[in-house]
Amino acid sequence: MKKLALHWQIIIGLVLGIVWAMLSSQMGWSEFTIDWIAPFGTIFINLLKLIAVPLVLFSVISGVANIGDPASLGRMGGKTLLAYLLTTVLAVTLGLMLVNTIKPGKLVEQDSRIDNRISYELWAGSQGYEIKDGINYLQDPEFLDKAQRISDLSRQELKEASVEDKLETAKQTKEAGPLQPLVDIVPENFFHSLTDNGLMLQIIFFALFFGISLLFIPNEKSAPVTAVVDSIMEVFLKMVDLVMRAAPFFVFALLAGVVSKMAGDDVGKVYEIFKGLGWYSLTVILGLLIMIFVVYPLILKTFTRSIPYTGFFKAMSPAQTLAFSTSSSAATLPVTMECVEDNLGVDKKITSFVLPIGATVNMDGTCLYQAVAVVFLAQLHMIDLTLGQQLTIVLTATLASIGSAAVPSAGLVMLIIVLDSVGLNPAWIAIIFPVDRILDMLRTVVNVTGDATVSSVIAQGEGMLHYPGEVDPSETFDVDSK
Repeated sequence: MKKLALHWQIIIGLVLGIVWAMLSSQMGWSEFTIDWIAPFGTIFINLLKLIAVPLVLFSVISGVANIGDPASLGRMGGKTLLAYLLTTVLAVTLGLMLVNTIKPGKLVEQDSRIDNRISYELWAGSQGYEIKDGINYLQDPEFLDKAQRISDLSRQELKEASVEDKLETAKQTKEAGPLQPLVDIVPENFFHSLTDNGLMLQIIFFALFFGISLLFIPNEKSAPVTAVVDSIMEVFLKMVDLVMRAAPFFVFALLAGVVSKMAGDDVGKVYEIFKGLGWYSLTVILGLLIMIFVVYPLILKTFTRSIPYTGFFKAMSPAQTLAFSTSSSAATLPVTMECVEDNLGVDKKITSFVLPIGATVNMDGTCLYQAVAVVFLAQLHMIDLTLGQQLTIVLTATLASIGSAAVPSAGLVMLIIVLDSVGLNPAWIAIIFPVDRILDMLRTVVNVTGDATVSSVIAQGEGMLHYPGEVDPSETFDVDSK
């Protein structure tokens, strides 16, 4: 195992987890799996949640603070950040449109989804979350027997929990004003935001405010703070790395436990879970391909005109190939810069500024995947998210992308943040884990392609784009030099 790359070890853990879950359902071992294997999966989720909040906090502060002196950014800096923000929002919106049109989570057999829904309501009640769509299956006598099989609660306790939840939801809805979502973003006590579930937007707001404030104080005052923030961020990134080294075992336990809890001793439900997973994967892949082959070329055609469709992909093919194989925007950055400069004709002054920022804040593929994943998981658990809740996904995914490290599997940490923001169970990431690696590879290609597109558009606006025409990328890309 030590000689294998980590992602292959994780894939082996995934496969073994799936095999064990199916065997466990077939042989009636689900109780053993839930009692003795699933807890290690819970530990994995707890470790990621432990790291996620401080990682986002310090990553967002670092990303904003390292933009530089706002007075020196000028027009180009503003245009760059605006362009990245717009493409990210566009990607998330596309993801939401596709997942609401295809509805991959609703293609799973109804009985399995009802069991999932009851499990969600029991989890929400135990964690103090309100039921997202205001509907409570535990109030329906028809489902109380199912709920009793899933939990240890009596019928009376289930009824009381469902009524209390519904009354609390109604009270909050009645008291909330039209601008309450905006008010909720601004914390009155930042330390309370750090310790309370579901307040991730408040943490991101504080991080953005803190980072922007650092830009407006003298460099001799801000530099020590920025250095400390950068160092702390590196520590948390190393913590992610250490946790991910144990991921093959944790992933096995997580997947085996979650599937066993959802399927019990019914092996047919295991097949239903993976049928939904297939439709989810197709939805994400369709969205990512539309971004690569439709959205970005349209942006180029609209704002540059000089770069042809095939010429753009020929120019960027080395960077896209490396992005697909490494799943890391950061590792691909030197190759991306060379492709954009030599093959697309973008001035070095543009690439040295726009592309490093893009590797930090532009995560179009990651945001699209997060939007699809959250709504898919909600559909799988019979939760109808409102437009407002889906807009929260857009906002959280967009802002959290600033803190998403440009390394493999960082998107999973950010997905925990997005799930938390809409009051859904972070442990559900285990459901989409089996296909995450291949989707991670493809969404990194989207991120890198988006960086190249934005840098070309900015260069055109600054008069620094000189497309050399059709070139052979292999002639301008020296593999050995990297």
